[in-house]
Amino acid sequence: MQRFALVTGGSRGIGAATALKLASMGCDVAISYRTQRVRAEEVAAEIERLGRKAVVLQADLADPAQARRLVRESAEALGGLHILVNNAGYSQHAKFAELSLEDWDRMIRVALTAPFVAAQAAFPYMREAGFGRIVNVSSLRALGGSSHGAHYASAKAGLIGLTKSLALELAPYGITVNAVCPGYTVTDMTREALARNGERIKSQIPLGRAADPREVAAVIAFLCSDEASYITGETISVNGGIYMR
Repeated sequence: MQRFALVTGGSRGIGAATALKLASMGCDVAISYRTQRVRAEEVAAEIERLGRKAVVLQADLADPAQARRLVRESAEALGGLHILVNNAGYSQHAKFAELSLEDWDRMIRVALTAPFVAAQAAFPYMREAGFGRIVNVSSLRALGGSSHGAHYASAKAGLIGLTKSLALELAPYGITVNAVCPGYTVTDMTREALARNGERIKSQIPLGRAADPREVAAVIAFLCSDEASYITGETISVNGGIYMR
């Protein structure tokens, strides 16, 4: 059966790798971007080289109306929607005492409210299809906290709570909902931290390295597959074993 997927923040990093992995599995894929149009179009071209349809849409997911529009336009362009990967996000390093309420509010809107709105908008399409996969990209910070981003850790922890709640509510419709918590991954978001503190970070990871985005994407794509039909409400860490120590 043909599957249609939306990957938010699909222009780079884990989102781009996920979009390509889903395309390699036979999905037509819509990807969203906020400012990186050229990179989003490059990912779309790669998807098309795999023989799948690609749709590129712009949205600022801090605005719930744009998140809702993104889902609607994706479904209209693809002909439906079976898979939603809530990947879009950003990182802001700031101490708790320095965070403004505006910083807090924007992080919550992007990392928690947007996934809620997108899932709510996607639900009718998945219910009609009798099949749905929602994967929320959380973070190792959701599990261990952050000394330089309380708003980020809080939003990502809330995303795990949303994941479990939606898994309970949507299971009767054949829709599974899971979360993935990446550890240190070589992306634009982490490149500076890895360049500055790479050796110290690697010393904390039993596998001794950061992840390639494709390694995280492989787990996300598996959770979107037919083979993962009996997995829901789970949070899977892809972090090289960092919390075993």
